[in-house]
Formats: sequence, structure tokens, C-alpha cells
Amino acid sequence: MATETLGDAAGKAADAVGMPQLDITTFPNQIFWLLVTLVAIYLILTRIALPRIAATLGERQGTITNDLAKAEDLRAQAAQAEATYNKALAEAKTEVQRISAAARADIQADLDRAIAKADAEISAKAAESEKAIAEIRAGAMDNVRAVATETAAEIAAAMGVSADAKDIEAAVAARVKG
Repeated sequence: MATETLGDAAGKAADAVGMPQLDITTFPNQIFWLLVTLVAIYLILTRIALPRIAATLGERQGTITNDLAKAEDLRAQAAQAEATYNKALAEAKTEVQRISAAARADIQADLDRAIAKADAEISAKAAESEKAIAEIRAGAMDNVRAVATETAAEIAAAMGVSADAKDIEAAVAARVKG
């Protein structure tokens, strides 16, 4: 029975107290530990956690600022490289045009020399041909006179006319002249 009275007394005390957090007799103790805990959390946050977070944020901000500055420098270098490239390209185009014009001039000069040489050769051959044609004409005219003289002499002989060779040649020459 002694055990029953003790258990009954503890059960009655527990029922009478209710929830321990709401027991007014423990409020000063709970408030003290609440303040100790809040001060400890405040000190941990302000002395350890927040400075580390601030340092990390500052480091990130510095990295971002440096990256932006590097990007701006690279953009400026790219713009300068593009301007240099465009200038070199323009100079190269000018040089190509100059070389092309010089090559055209050289080709035109070679062509003019070849044409002049061909014209000279053609003129020489034409002169030779004219000379040969003149010789052939002269020879043909001589042959025509000779044939005409012989034919006239034979015709005169066939007709029974006696003519001197000089008279026949003079008659043929007068007739050939017109």
C-alpha cells in the first residue's frame, strides 16, 4: 500500500501541475535560460556567422567587379583588334588593286609590243607580197606583150602582110597602154 500511495500522490501532483512550461514557478528559470540562449545566439551570429557571410558577399562582389572590368578591357581590345583588322584589310585591298593595275599595265605593254611586232611583220610581208605581185604583174605584162607580139606577127604572116618586128612591138605597146 505504501507503493500505491506514492504513485497516487505523484499522479495527483502531475495532474495538478499541468504542462511544465506553463507552471508559473518555473518562469524565472525559463526566462533566464531564454535570455542566455538569445545572447549566445546573438554573439554567435554577430561574431562568427555574419562576418563570414559578409566576407563571402564582399569577395563575390569583388570577383564580379573584377570580371566586369576584365570584360570591359577585353571588349576594348576586341574593338581595337577589329579596327586594326579592318585597316589591314583596307590596305590589303589597296595593295591588291595596285598590283592588279600594274599587272594589267604590264600585260597591256606586252600586248602592245606584240601587236606592234605583228604589225611590222605583216607590213614587211605585205611589202614583200606587193613587190612579188608587182614583179608577177610586170612579168605577166612582158609575157602578154611577148605573146601579143608573136600572135600579131603570125597573124600578119598568115594574112600575107610583111611587117617589121619593131613595128609590131610598137603597135602592141600602143595598144597595151590604152
